[in-house]
Amino acid sequence: MTLSRFSDNHHKRKFDDNGVVDNNILQKMKRHELDADHTSPSQQPFPPWRSDENSASNRSSSQSSSSSSTESPTRSESTRLQLFVRMMSGGKTIVIHADKNDTVETLHNRIEFKTKIPVSEQRVIYKGRQLQDDRPLSYYSIEQDSSLHLVGRMRSTEHPVACQVVDDIMYIVSRMLRGDNNNSPPLPRGMSINEKLSSFFSTIPGESEESSSTENYLNIFTSSSVPAALVMLYVSPLEANRICGESSVKLFLNSCLALPDELQSCCLPVVLEFCRLLRRVCPHNGLYGSCRNALGTLLETVQETVDKSEAGFTSLHYRLLSVGEEILPCLSELADLMEQQLVDDSLGPSLYDVQKFSSFWKPLRYAIDFQLSSLIPIALPLRSTVLEAEVGRVRQIFGRLLTTMNICLLRIESSLGRREAMALKWGQYLAVLKIVSSMSELYLGGKEQVVSLINSMKVPFCALILKFVKRGDDHGWISEYKEATTFECRRHLALMLFPDGKEDYTEMHEMLIDRSDLLKEAFEYISKASPGGLLGGLFMEFKNEEATGPGVLREWFYLVCQEIFTPGRTLFLRSADDFRRFSPNPASKVDPLHLDYFKFTGRVVALALMHNVQVGVLFDRVFYLQLTNQTISLEDIKDTDRIMYNSCKQILEMDPVFFDSNAGLGLTFVLETEELGKRETEELKQDGKYTAVNSENRDEYVELLINKRFVTSVSELVEKFSEGFFDILSVPVQSFFRHLHLEDFDGMLRGGENQISVDDWKAHTEYNGFRETDRQIDWFWKILRKMTEEERRSVLFFWTSNKFIPVEGFRGLSSKLYIYRLHEANDRLPTSHTCFYRLCLPKYPTMGLMEQRLRFITQDHVSSSFGKW
Repeated sequence: MTLSRFSDNHHKRKFDDNGVVDNNILQKMKRHELDADHTSPSQQPFPPWRSDENSASNRSSSQSSSSSSTESPTRSESTRLQLFVRMMSGGKTIVIHADKNDTVETLHNRIEFKTKIPVSEQRVIYKGRQLQDDRPLSYYSIEQDSSLHLVGRMRSTEHPVACQVVDDIMYIVSRMLRGDNNNSPPLPRGMSINEKLSSFFSTIPGESEESSSTENYLNIFTSSSVPAALVMLYVSPLEANRICGESSVKLFLNSCLALPDELQSCCLPVVLEFCRLLRRVCPHNGLYGSCRNALGTLLETVQETVDKSEAGFTSLHYRLLSVGEEILPCLSELADLMEQQLVDDSLGPSLYDVQKFSSFWKPLRYAIDFQLSSLIPIALPLRSTVLEAEVGRVRQIFGRLLTTMNICLLRIESSLGRREAMALKWGQYLAVLKIVSSMSELYLGGKEQVVSLINSMKVPFCALILKFVKRGDDHGWISEYKEATTFECRRHLALMLFPDGKEDYTEMHEMLIDRSDLLKEAFEYISKASPGGLLGGLFMEFKNEEATGPGVLREWFYLVCQEIFTPGRTLFLRSADDFRRFSPNPASKVDPLHLDYFKFTGRVVALALMHNVQVGVLFDRVFYLQLTNQTISLEDIKDTDRIMYNSCKQILEMDPVFFDSNAGLGLTFVLETEELGKRETEELKQDGKYTAVNSENRDEYVELLINKRFVTSVSELVEKFSEGFFDILSVPVQSFFRHLHLEDFDGMLRGGENQISVDDWKAHTEYNGFRETDRQIDWFWKILRKMTEEERRSVLFFWTSNKFIPVEGFRGLSSKLYIYRLHEANDRLPTSHTCFYRLCLPKYPTMGLMEQRLRFITQDHVSSSFGKW
């Protein structure tokens, strides 16, 4: 495998098929001999230096040099020098013969003879210093085979300093590989490889400059074959060389990672070159692992930049595409490592390795998508494509990981069966499943394989979600397997999209509300607050009342929602067949603030969900579908408007001949509406009132009718509600709802649909000052059993500020309930501390007195108040 050039004026190197440095090349580097005067172009060991054109001039120059040497027979052979002079303009290198005792002016004259560049325009640089005309070459300790730079035309060179630094690095490497450090003068201060690398990165073009300038700058490093030189130094048999090579490669990698995100993509070609070379000579070495990890980190950063890009394909997209096939070996190596860790449960999968595997998979997936988009999902084998081998290898990795994850999920299922705690090392299983799910999308039948696996492992899959899905995780992919999850899982996934205000904010949003003007004052406090101010938490207090804390906040949520959704407010309409459900009212525009109130409602509902408060209202199916951006069908309006549903159903099912013979029942493409006693007619399409409905266009008529009545008429209201919801959620509203079914959202808003179970209530209640065997406790539960459902909910509301319990029952509350003994008069009313779920009872002497007092607190004006001054 031929590597890139060692430099424009240095050797080419080769590795043999076994990844070992070619000894012949090493010997050439050690000798570092080149007699330009006596070697024909076909025999030159460094063909990159010269074209056929300047080879001729070199032969001519050699004759001149030979005659020059014959004119000075007294010169010692040991003082003769062969110098390589690189012209920065054009990048050509010429060979000049001189003597150590020659002056720099003589050197200039010989350069002029070969290049026709006037001496007055020449400046020769050696090791960063400009040579002065009157000094002999020996003054500058110029050695045999030294590289000099002719920079007389520096202004035409884009990055002259970088070229100089790179040549200095190659000079140092050449000396170290020759092993002549002990026989040569010591290098001047600042001439170590690491110092030169630091200098190289210190002058790299900044963020304000064009990316092409940065790419050209870094291309100098690659085109001069510095990566290959440093790798050769690393595999050198000399320990000092090996240490130096390792240190230099690591310094380069770290310097790339330290660049701003916008520049890191320019480093990809160079780091890829290091990976190729190191994989060739030491694939199991730690340095190769470090290089691969650095490449993965760069890919992560570049992918994030691509994801944030709003302008379609950019240079970054093409750069990722170009490296797609080259990163497959890294992906395969990490797959082997990850599979071994997954099978070996004593180790568990490494978070770092899983993340790196993902960072390699994303750009590879992008490259495959781009090049084979018309064939996805892919049916293997492909007929003819250069990607067939690569796609086949990825398919093998997918199959192996799928089988391995089946073993892992069985391991969890077995542990749950023994009621053992889940191991923290299993936390990466979801990350691996996410990658497997992404891989499955490429192949015909792949997605079905993953669905089959997860459906057969629902219990361990749900256990992983509840245990390990945290805020900030990218878990949107799980919604594809919604049917394999429980309500608890889906609710958990949705709620994890809300920010954790307690961690990010220190100040709470304080509200002092008058019960007599509850909705208006709540609107003022919530609407005028910034979203950030609301996320920090809410501190709620009713005027002239002592109680504060979470219990009062829960009551406030419940009462505000009751006010918002009451039909008298004209904001929402009750569903025709289910009075618990509501949808936006098109007639709400009678209130000039109706749009602000819909945004306010979105904020309140989102805040209630974030605080895990059941507010006792449900959304109509049509409203829910609008929030999820789904199309509304005829069957969806069945429970919203039964009359329209039956009419449309009749129109669609009527015999076509009969329908047309009756002139479509006289229907045209219009919708008649009545708002606040005023009838209006709207066309469903252009010239709709002149277009008759018949058997051929009745499907279109029904579709337009539904869209006009249930979508466009309230679209602005739904948009405002979503805007308010988004203020609290901070991610697209559709991201929240994609995890849920309508029934799940019902459970989150209203709680369980079943009647309250007194036995479940009792099982989750503890006592302080009473014993479970006390007669007062026995009386209490007997009285509750005698009450109606609404009376029980009133007692529960007085006790906890929750009128509805979670879907899973009392165990879904944030705490157990408590009955405390009240050491006061035995005939006084009960009290409560709703924040702590405490009901305080006196030691009533009779069951009749206790029942009288308990039924008193079931009255609305009592259960919704916590005492006044």
